[in-house]
Amino acid sequence: MLSKGIGTTAAMAARSLSMVHVPAHKPKWVFTPLSLCSSASKPRKLVLYSKPGCCLCDGLKEKLHAAFSLSGPDSLHDVELQVRDITSNPEWEKAYQYEIPVLAKVFSDGTEELLPRLSPRLGVELVHKKIAAAFKQ
Repeated sequence: MLSKGIGTTAAMAARSLSMVHVPAHKPKWVFTPLSLCSSASKPRKLVLYSKPGCCLCDGLKEKLHAAFSLSGPDSLHDVELQVRDITSNPEWEKAYQYEIPVLAKVFSDGTEELLPRLSPRLGVELVHKKIAAAFKQ
């Protein structure tokens, strides 16, 4: 009789598990080693100045997203990429019209530091290495 009760409980649990709603998208989890954690830690930010129809910009954007997904000791999983269309701001357009794509590292106070231009011929691993090095400085 006891085994019948256990089977019934297991069947009820299985039915209740089958009714659990799973969201269509999974949340993105960011894991940071404890040595890097602090109460004020924020994600690292990178800005890509770009414009529509720029094939160099689109290529770099794809490589950055691929580089952010690589794992390893210098993981970039926590980097937030903001893409800014220079045609939406006259100051950006004047400053970067002949230079795009332009990457800038954003500091915690909101100031930006332009990063050296990345060659379009660089592979994803080298893009990853150069971005990781820029954040270490």
